Amino acid sequence: MTTHYDPKSTLPHHNSEAAAARAWAEERARLLYDGKAVAHRSCGVAIAEAFGRDGRPYVGLRRGGLTGEATCGAIGAGVLVLGEVFGAEDPASPSTPALVAAVQRYQALWQARVARGASTTVICNDLTGQFEAFASPERHAFCTDLATEVAGCVAQVMVEMGVDVARLPPPSR
Repeated sequence: MTTHYDPKSTLPHHNSEAAAARAWAEERARLLYDGKAVAHRSCGVAIAEAFGRDGRPYVGLRRGGLTGEATCGAIGAGVLVLGEVFGAEDPASPSTPALVAAVQRYQALWQARVARGASTTVICNDLTGQFEAFASPERHAFCTDLATEVAGCVAQVMVEMGVDVARLPPPSR
């Protein structure tokens, strides 16, 4: 789906819709990442599935590109979801103006809203290295909150750019 974006459009009328979409996406990502009500998804998969995307291609984002040395999988997944929504139908085409605008807005949002704790980067090992053990409840809660915030940022961008964020039923597994 290619969405046309008018960067000159005003956005105030989207405030309540964006807030509702943020809340919905945040709840969905928390459900998927937390693993209490349904099976735990990795951060990137949780973001993908929160927006009805097939999570399988996002598995490689787990734990910062599987090694922990790459950007947080949730943050990377946000860019990829926006690419699926706002990118050109033909992958050989240049980036669409809508995609460029979406990614720029998304970056501004997550940079302002994502809590990094003591980390100065968004590299997975830096973010998770603040915790004594990766498997600790504290690290899990930190990453759950991070994935939740990222999902809200993605939803806000979509609404601001005129996309009706689908209210998909929650997963049962």
